[in-house]
Amino acid sequence: MGRKSNSNHFTNVKSSISSRCSFDTAPDINQCGNTTVIKAYPVGMVRAVDIFNAEDERESRFVPHVGLEFDSADDAREFYSIYAKHVGFKIRTGQLYRSRTDGSVASRRFVCSKEGFQLNSRTGCPAFIRVQRCDTGKWVIDHFLKDHNHDLEPMGDNCPPFMQQNTSIVRNLVADVTHRPKFKLLEEVDDGRPCPSGIIKRMKRGDEQKSQDEPHVGLEFNSATEAYECYQAYAATKGFRIRIGQLFRSKLDGSITSRRFVCSKEGFQHPSRIGCGTYMRIKRQESGKWVVDRLKKDHNHELGFHVESEKKSSNAANKFKEEVSGGLETKSSVTMGDGNLVKRCRENHIGSDWYSMLFEYFQSHQAEETGFFYAVEVNDGNCMNVFWADSRSRYSCSQFGDAVVLDTSYKNSVYMVPFASFVGVNHHKQPVLLACALIADESKESYNWLFKTWLRAMSGRHPLSIIADQDRAIQQAITEIFPGTHHRFSLWQIKAKEREFLRLMDNGFRCEYENCILRSQTAEEFDTAWNDLLNRYGLKENIWLTEMYEKRASWVPVYLQGTFFAGMPMNESIDSFFGTLVDAQTPVLEFVSRYESGLERRREEERKEDFNSFNLQGFLQTKEPVEEQCRRLYTLTVFKIFQKELLQSYSFLGFKMYEEGATGRYLVRKCGNDYEKNIVTCGASGLNMSCSCQMFEFEGVLCRHVLRVFQILDIKEIPSHYILHRWTRNAEYGIVRDIESGGSSHELKALMLWSLRETACKYIEAGAASLEKYKLAYEIMREGGRKLCRQR
Repeated sequence: MGRKSNSNHFTNVKSSISSRCSFDTAPDINQCGNTTVIKAYPVGMVRAVDIFNAEDERESRFVPHVGLEFDSADDAREFYSIYAKHVGFKIRTGQLYRSRTDGSVASRRFVCSKEGFQLNSRTGCPAFIRVQRCDTGKWVIDHFLKDHNHDLEPMGDNCPPFMQQNTSIVRNLVADVTHRPKFKLLEEVDDGRPCPSGIIKRMKRGDEQKSQDEPHVGLEFNSATEAYECYQAYAATKGFRIRIGQLFRSKLDGSITSRRFVCSKEGFQHPSRIGCGTYMRIKRQESGKWVVDRLKKDHNHELGFHVESEKKSSNAANKFKEEVSGGLETKSSVTMGDGNLVKRCRENHIGSDWYSMLFEYFQSHQAEETGFFYAVEVNDGNCMNVFWADSRSRYSCSQFGDAVVLDTSYKNSVYMVPFASFVGVNHHKQPVLLACALIADESKESYNWLFKTWLRAMSGRHPLSIIADQDRAIQQAITEIFPGTHHRFSLWQIKAKEREFLRLMDNGFRCEYENCILRSQTAEEFDTAWNDLLNRYGLKENIWLTEMYEKRASWVPVYLQGTFFAGMPMNESIDSFFGTLVDAQTPVLEFVSRYESGLERRREEERKEDFNSFNLQGFLQTKEPVEEQCRRLYTLTVFKIFQKELLQSYSFLGFKMYEEGATGRYLVRKCGNDYEKNIVTCGASGLNMSCSCQMFEFEGVLCRHVLRVFQILDIKEIPSHYILHRWTRNAEYGIVRDIESGGSSHELKALMLWSLRETACKYIEAGAASLEKYKLAYEIMREGGRKLCRQR
């Protein structure tokens, strides 16, 4: 660990520690019971009191200070952890901050364990250090707050005589100590009597083997499955059972980077669970190996009888297998050490405190609005996934639920709670909330339940298209529950994988790859260009490219442009509906207030656009009757999109290529640009048009090419079926359209109920403004009721 400042001081410290840790003289050998013990300071172990002096802590050069430099963020954490143990507090990892250019971690905070207020034991302690990554790759403390707002518990005389050296901090300080065999420090000898401080037990060969079988920090595995089986076997010998806990994902590609295996009594979601804190966490290394980086062995309950582990079953059906992403498959049962099959609960990433908080919120809203819907999945007596939608969201779905975004951006980070949202696009091109969910685990069962619940809440409405992650579980659930719905992959996953792959290729390949994807105008053209590219660069056997080609209908623009996505761009990531107000790091106590604040902000923006569309008019820039027609019907935002296409149509030329019966075909190309050309097919009397650019199919607004043909044919009014009701000012009043177009009686009744409720709510709010307005509103409703009775 380099420290540019105070270099002389650290050289002196290093020398002093080296002199204390060397074996220049022969160690004393005594007997402890029947066991031979050695009084020695083995290499790699340093006295804690040699590093810190409690009487002179303020003067200690080992106290964190701004400018202190480390080789890695992990080194900084270990340094702060050692300091914290001496001073008398514990630490945990706080926020991280990422670069806006490449998404890499730019700085990290390590905080006192009592920071925040999410648990009763936390007091909002402000103590922390923040380290920032420099251009050199080093990490430097740029902010340090030392003071705590709670009592400290210094280790004092109870501190362990040795701290096992496993960080670069201590390793660098004793770098000049010659390499010696390492010994394992034990607390007791075979006869049960404790050994004196500083005594190391020389273990027998059998003891060494037994010790190696026990999990310990630094233990390495070839796979997450192997780690799970090891911990499972260990648990069986100790008399407890385990289950799979949280997993953590990479922000770059969504792959699993670490996993927690916990005692079966962890958490409080079930009466049998008592919040046991025992767990083992493994972290994936760059080599592909998995290493134990955190381990807690203390239980808060009695352990059962020891169970001797037997040979593992050779039947592959009873083993966990590695998924491509590096996770564990979800199985309904596992083989314990005694060979018995024990049903394993599915993972649950939702803390128990979230359920009680949400249920209280749901019940209060149901009392206020009868259209509020919520549902909870229960699995083996445990609360799992949660789904909810208020009446406004459900009504919005009836109008704008044709193109849906399932936003699971919580997977981009090491999350505290997996909050997801269903978002649509309203008639002002604004995001509109359709529903929300907490997803307990990323299994097919979870997503199946989620989509089935959507159908229950939304009167069986299937979206035409959905933008969601590429996860296999999501793909399978969409295919099964939403047959016929076009699944488009989230852009952030595609781009992350592309960056990882293209980093290994030269600039020539990158350019051709992008041209193949973005410039292809037909599926046949894309297939030809793709195969030529792979053959030329010898990539026919590349696994990732093969998989992406098989899934091309879910991410290549030419395959997506024929499906309605409400114009949501294919080359831009979709912004979160709640922005930074609600995300995966939101504490439970702040969730409801932030959620309602974000929702109200979006709905206020929608109300403003409603007002503008009904009270303002766009400026006409041509004398075309179609422009006046669309200004009268469309919202301001959509009218501007149409107007842009109309103005662009004047820079295009159109030629009739051939005519057969009532069908004609026109070539429409841009003046002075032979490459920008499209084919427009025209049906009888110009009532049916289709363009090769497929803008209307994708966005629901006519393109410049079709408008140019309208001018050639002297069509003065756009046919009504090319004016989508969802883009009009009256989109929120969708009753007439649905009655005319038909539909199930159940869906129609639900639509009418939602529409009437939304309209009534507006008048109720206005009527409650004063006593006079209340009386007027009451008389209006009474008169309306009398008119309805006369219609019977």
